[in-house]
Amino acid sequence: MDFEDYYKTLGVARDASQDDIRKAYRKLARKYHPDINKDADAESRFKAVNEAHEVLKDPERRAAYDQLGAEPQGAGPFQPPPGWDSGFEFTGAGPQDSEGFSDFFETLFRRGATSHGDFNAGQGRDSHARITIDIEDSFRGATRVLHLRMPVVDTSGQVSLEDRKISVTIPKGIREGQHIRLKGQGGPAVGGGQAGDLFLEVSFAAHPTYHAEGADLYVTLPVAPWEAALGGHVIMPTPGGKVDLRIPKNARSGQKLRLKGKGLPGRSPGDIFATLKIVNPDVSTDEARALFERMAREMPFDPRAQMKG
Repeated sequence: MDFEDYYKTLGVARDASQDDIRKAYRKLARKYHPDINKDADAESRFKAVNEAHEVLKDPERRAAYDQLGAEPQGAGPFQPPPGWDSGFEFTGAGPQDSEGFSDFFETLFRRGATSHGDFNAGQGRDSHARITIDIEDSFRGATRVLHLRMPVVDTSGQVSLEDRKISVTIPKGIREGQHIRLKGQGGPAVGGGQAGDLFLEVSFAAHPTYHAEGADLYVTLPVAPWEAALGGHVIMPTPGGKVDLRIPKNARSGQKLRLKGKGLPGRSPGDIFATLKIVNPDVSTDEARALFERMAREMPFDPRAQMKG
């Protein structure tokens, strides 16, 4: 894809104020509007001006674009360098009417998020970020400190980045993919208006034992051959504490057991689904080998009897 120089498109300097950007956009939008300008390239120029304005009018997107840097020198298609948007959480909520925008815009700023505000309406645009928590945080609730680099607009309309620490309360029972709303912690507004809100999308850090799907938790539970054959009770750790789980007699690998209401808490708590996996002991001593040889003699069993050639 080609690099898009949005400042060049609007004919403004990289340190232009928000007011300068708005004036340049209005002038060019009138000049190239297809209803007024009948030149062959008017429509494409009009779309390019709209795209440039869509990025530069918004402090969040403009800050991310500025961090990307100027157009690189060299041949070949442009690719954003790894980590170009590191240092602050930027999810790039794109406009709903961006049809016809360039691949450059789509790659950088359209990531499936939804815009919740209008920067030009006297209130800052709502911002979007992600926060990664542990599954255990959902069981107990927690408080986390989020480090962000957020765009700010000074009295002259200049945009800069500001490092911020935001305390976040993790509500008990939150699910992966849900959002935490922090009122007034989003994008700034020009002219001292009310700041937008910050929406944090929750994701769970990889857990060594469990994975979550909605309010339910899934785990592979190892059992010994005699536990599976004889049945009984085993103690299983869960994020909410240890539980007593009954293993049915003649259980098989792959069999799924349900612990009702032991998943993520809430008005309708989730369940835990434990998939059994029979694990053989290490036969490394003469006594252990003799025991398995006795089982082979006294318990004739063909695990492949149901196989068809």
